[in-house]
Amino acid sequence: MEQFRLEIANEGKGRFYDIKPLGNSRYEILDDGQSIGTIALDEQNHAHCESQGCELDMPILNSIREGIQYHEQWNNGQGHI
Repeated sequence: MEQFRLEIANEGKGRFYDIKPLGNSRYEILDDGQSIGTIALDEQNHAHCESQGCELDMPILNSIREGIQYHEQWNNGQGHI
């Protein structure tokens, strides 16, 4: 899967993050082309994830997790228009 972009709202402003799949439900989070950490999704518990090296607060990290899950669901043919 190729890199994709998510817009995350924070304090009334949108910010874009690039997400690069690394395999095994792990994703690199990039801000302006610079890596700001990785996130690993728990496929058994969709509300859980682990991050490494991220300096993002939990609400933003949770929004990124939800955006990744939505993106994955949509690209696996489960999305609806």
